[in-house]
Amino acid sequence: MLNNSSLDGVFYALSDPTRRDIVERLSKKPASVSELAGPLDMSMAAVVQHIQILEENGLIKTQKIGRVRSCRVEMNSLELIENWVHQRRKFWERNLDRLGEFLEKTEKGKK
Repeated sequence: MLNNSSLDGVFYALSDPTRRDIVERLSKKPASVSELAGPLDMSMAAVVQHIQILEENGLIKTQKIGRVRSCRVEMNSLELIENWVHQRRKFWERNLDRLGEFLEKTEKGKK
């Protein structure tokens, strides 16, 4: 069973478009906080807050080497979302299959 509090945190962290953009960019390659902040129209402090939320909710990991803080995606959290979506998909596919079977039987009964 999925840990709902972890899942809630992941969805919360991804609810903001800036944070989704950061995760998207980090999914291509690791980057420093400065590199992530470059194209964003906000202060460095605001970018750091977004990064903290992503890290607190397990979507990214940061590492400080000297004066540079590097960030990378944490795949386990993305797999958590993937598993949750997969479970929902299986549930609805089963229900739609059962509905299809019921409608088929109903249609045959009318003939």
